[in-house]
Amino acid sequence: MFLRPVRATARHVRALRVPSGMHASTSRRTISQSSSVSHLSDIMAKKENKKDPEGLTVQVLEENVQPGHAVISTFDLFSIGVGPSSSHTVGPMRAGKIFIADLQELGLLDQVKTVKIALYGSLAATGKGHHTPQAILLGLEGSDPETIDTGTIPSRYEAIVTNKSLHLGGKHHVVFDMDRDMVWRWDQVLKTHPNGMRFSCFNEGGDLLATNEYFSVGGGFVVNDKTKVDENMFYKGVDKSAVHGARLNQTHSLSDPMTEVARTSRDENDPGHPPYPFESGDALLALTKKHNLTIAQIVHDNERYFGLSEDEIHEKLMRIWTVMDECIRSGVTTPEKTLPGRLGLRRRAPMLYRRLMRGFYPGLAGSQNPMIASGSLPVGAIDSPHSDDDSKPEQKASSKVANGGSTPSRAPWVLGSFDHAILPMPPRKTMIPAVDFLSCYAIAVNEVNASGGRIVTSPTNGAAGVIPAVLKYIVEFVSDDPEKTIKTFLLTAAAVGMLFKRGSTISAAEGGCQAEVGVACSMASAGFAACMGASPETVLQAAEIGIEHNLGLTCDPIDGLVQVPCIERNSLGAVKAVTAAQLSMASDGVYRVTLDEAIEAMRLTAADMSVKYKETSLSGLATTVKIPLSVPAC
Repeated sequence: MFLRPVRATARHVRALRVPSGMHASTSRRTISQSSSVSHLSDIMAKKENKKDPEGLTVQVLEENVQPGHAVISTFDLFSIGVGPSSSHTVGPMRAGKIFIADLQELGLLDQVKTVKIALYGSLAATGKGHHTPQAILLGLEGSDPETIDTGTIPSRYEAIVTNKSLHLGGKHHVVFDMDRDMVWRWDQVLKTHPNGMRFSCFNEGGDLLATNEYFSVGGGFVVNDKTKVDENMFYKGVDKSAVHGARLNQTHSLSDPMTEVARTSRDENDPGHPPYPFESGDALLALTKKHNLTIAQIVHDNERYFGLSEDEIHEKLMRIWTVMDECIRSGVTTPEKTLPGRLGLRRRAPMLYRRLMRGFYPGLAGSQNPMIASGSLPVGAIDSPHSDDDSKPEQKASSKVANGGSTPSRAPWVLGSFDHAILPMPPRKTMIPAVDFLSCYAIAVNEVNASGGRIVTSPTNGAAGVIPAVLKYIVEFVSDDPEKTIKTFLLTAAAVGMLFKRGSTISAAEGGCQAEVGVACSMASAGFAACMGASPETVLQAAEIGIEHNLGLTCDPIDGLVQVPCIERNSLGAVKAVTAAQLSMASDGVYRVTLDEAIEAMRLTAADMSVKYKETSLSGLATTVKIPLSVPAC
């Protein structure tokens, strides 16, 4: 994209000084300032849902039928980052680094004296609980979501706030006062997307040097108003020279103008699109039939168009799985007892895993952990963590015997009256291995995410537990060829994610939690069915069932934290994904609703949904659960 000079309004600066470098045609992004549109949240809801629903529907439908394709790189859909949110943490960190990279390219960085940051809409409403300030400031210091040391984030952020000192790009020092230089406009939304942020920098004389508005559109993708077809719409990197040009110059629409840079950099033998472009589930299914390929094979061959060799695709897929698997391991073995934040939520993954493994490791079967169930349990591959006593208080009290004696046997603790026509039921523990392991894995991932740990955006951070949980279960208990399973699962799931990104949204700020856990459930359903050898038609039907029964799911995180209901919701999403796949395979091609129809239904549902349920914590559980709240932490 061409780089255009900034035009500052009178309220910002009287005279704008733009170095000649800002007009260079080889620059890669636009630094601009577009006007903001102010909406109170209630007015937003009325405009969005009630004023002219028919007109809104027609407009969105017309946009939806433009020619183009849905194909992006699997490694832009699945990316390694940090918790707790892809749209509120990963995206803002990436935006901060992009802003600094542009300033360096323009030769403006050394002139910067002051930086101002404004957060709008959902970013402001739930940004504090989603670690948005930490992400932006560390991004401005040059950190990247994939490579940052997650253990240093809290201390680095604390140092910036305490010392009021920010090192732009890691080398240029400026004074930064959080109370003065970061503004939370939770009552305003910029016109392009609810997750808007504006960065502005000024020189020593107070003149505006450059400003830009960025929009975190979900899944870690970042765009701005004047670069909607820029590389950041479909590519998550910052350094343009580090990847193949095909990933940078995607327009995805025949009606989008191609930039001069794209024209000159394209090889004359390049057709301008991947070998198997698809814009819908029906088109994807037609390709599988025409070329006798599975969905995973189609996505794999499209990756070759993005400049990757067979070995590189394999290596990248294994890297994604390694981070997912390590995230599960970290979640079930952590010694931490609670998650960060005012909720003081207790971690459950270590306790759940100990219960699943009890009886298979001698250290977990002793008197410190009384048996809670009988019968055999499946064996997992994760090493056993150190056990803690998680039994109930009454069980611990009854197990104490004078002088250190052994624990006597006792009758189970039954609640209820025995002097009643309906006798109380004695307590019992039922093992349903698939459900229990899926839940444990998903909760483990999302507890790591909630604590700001290393995570794979799949397709978002808030829904990052669903896909790893289902894939882990297949690898541990079903597959006899793990590497083949991992590649088939991830590539198939990616195809479904691409369809949602093009046909609807993967941003909770646009579509509620149906856009996150709902989409992840659909992707995992397709991946599971593909690993079971299902036909492409059955795979897409599994994806349809996965999203159909998540339609209307709201995003109302308590205290703006990615904890309640997010963590449990991932557990349910993983279980539902396997159920959807099993149902599709048992149905043997009998269905009425297609995946394309379900994606369209999700898009319409998102358009009709009140803004209060789109990652703003303005209603639902965020308001019915009574805890001390303050703006913008709510």
